[in-house]
Parts: sequence; C-alpha cells; structure tokens
Amino acid sequence: MQISRSLLSTSTLKAAAVLAIGALSLSACTNASESGTPGAATPSGSAAASFDPSTVQKDDALAAMVPEAIKSKGTLTVGSDTSYAPAEFLGNDGQTPVGYDVDIAKAIGAALGLKVQVQTSEFTGILPALGPKYDLGISSFTINPERLGAVNMVSYFNAGTAWAVQKGNPKKISLDDLCGKSVGVQTGTVQEDPDLSGRSKKCVAEGKQPINIVTLKTQTDITTRLVNGSVDAMAADSPIIGYAITQTNGQIEKIGDVYDSAPQGIAVAKSDTALAEVIQKTVSKLIENGAYKKILEGWGNADGAITKSEVNPAVGS
Repeated sequence: MQISRSLLSTSTLKAAAVLAIGALSLSACTNASESGTPGAATPSGSAAASFDPSTVQKDDALAAMVPEAIKSKGTLTVGSDTSYAPAEFLGNDGQTPVGYDVDIAKAIGAALGLKVQVQTSEFTGILPALGPKYDLGISSFTINPERLGAVNMVSYFNAGTAWAVQKGNPKKISLDDLCGKSVGVQTGTVQEDPDLSGRSKKCVAEGKQPINIVTLKTQTDITTRLVNGSVDAMAADSPIIGYAITQTNGQIEKIGDVYDSAPQGIAVAKSDTALAEVIQKTVSKLIENGAYKKILEGWGNADGAITKSEVNPAVGS
C-alpha cells in the first residue's frame, strides 16, 4: 500500500470471512466497500466507526484559507475506493463509508467547518476526476513520482507492502521464487506495477515461467480468491493484509516482512495548490491536537502514524 493502493470497491472481506467459515457461496464486505451480498455474515467489529468528528473544533484561521469555490458550497467531496478495509470500506449497511481514511476526512472537514461527502469510486478513477468531481482523493494512495507529476499529494500516513498466503502455507510459497505462481493484486496499485511486473520480468529473463498476476478491481475479491485457493498468494498495503488476516478468521497468514514503506497522500488537483496547502496545515493541526492519533489508534493502525505532514514530499522512484 506503497501505494500502493492502494484500491477499490465491490464484494468485501466479509465475503472472505464468510468463505473462511465455509459459506463459499456468499460474498460480503470488509475491505473497503462493504457492498456485500445480502445475507452475508458480518465479522465482529468490521465496520465500527471509532471516531466522532464533532469532537474536532473548527479552526477559524484554517477555515478562512479554504478556496471560495469550496467554502461557498460548504462541503468537501472526497473520492475513495471503499473496498480497502480498514482504510476505507462500506459499513454494515453496505452504503456508509467507514475506516481510518474516512475518519481523517471527516476530521479535516470539521476543522475547516465543512461537511464531508465521501463518494465510492473505482481506485483508478479518482485521480483523473480531481477538480471536476472530487475536491480530495483519500484512498490509500502511495506517494510516488508518477502521481506527484499528475496531482498534489499531502502526506498523512506510512505503509509498506505485505504478503499473505493460505494458513500454513500449503503451497510452500516463497517470496524469493514466485515464478510460475499465481498472485492476486488490486488493479492500479504499486504492488501490481512496478513490484509484481518487475518480479515477473526477472523470471522471464532467467528462463523461468512468468508470474501469473491476477489483477482485480477490489481487494476484497482478491482476498476471497486467496481464501478459496484460486490464487497462491496476494500482495497489498501492510494495513490491509493485517486486517484481512483478522477478518478471515485466520484462514490466511502473513509471509515475509513488510518492505518498501512509503508515505501515503491525500490527493488534490494539480492546479489547486491553495487547497493542498490548507489540507496540509489541517492535517498538521490534527496531528498536533491528538485527533489524528486517536483515529489511527481506533482502527489499530497507530504504527502508520507520521509526525509531519508535507505537500509533495520528496520520495524515491
């Protein structure tokens, strides 16, 4: 989630959790879009909102800096791929976005005296729609040179890439030799490219079979496939792998160490530097007053907390 994404929206980890207990025919949610199938079981605590944005006081100085176009409508419209639990996913009603990214968005809105509307979008459709459709993109976007060339990014979280296999690693998967193996990954993430694409090219260069990279629009569908054995392994942002393990009742397990840790960013249209500056100052304020830490602790992801938010921070390739 060197976002990585990180991404998306559809069935969810709930589906994976249901599969994990034998109901293979059901699909639900737990990753980000809990747009699950009616009747699917809900893992305990999978969609519990943990933060009350009303506890964040409006900062008049920051609110005064909000661009007039946003100030006049009174709402921050946020694009998010709500299939990436615990960062952003749909709650138990299958409609309400929840997760630590959603809570952070709401806290930003509260500090600026704005309402917040989080809209579900496919991961790959968020950045191109910044400006015309969305004011912000908050969806576990790893900050990388390519994205920095297209949009402004305000750092707010750190995540790396992690891997998971079926419990007990029955297929004896090793990250040192994935040639010929089937690996699930969300479309548009850094895990797909450059990580897996690079690994596969290396396999071919060494005269081995390429990796069978299975790309799907939603992380929840990938998790479900790993649970039922349709793929041999999966790669995603580290918070997502940890949550998937919990929500599938231990039917999958982590393999290897987290690597390529990198900052994730809130995306703002490239032309809207004023808004990017306001968001950076607001995130800094939330870090300072403790609201930011409280949000991450509530979702069990305090390890990803940063101490300083920046606009377009320097990152590696």
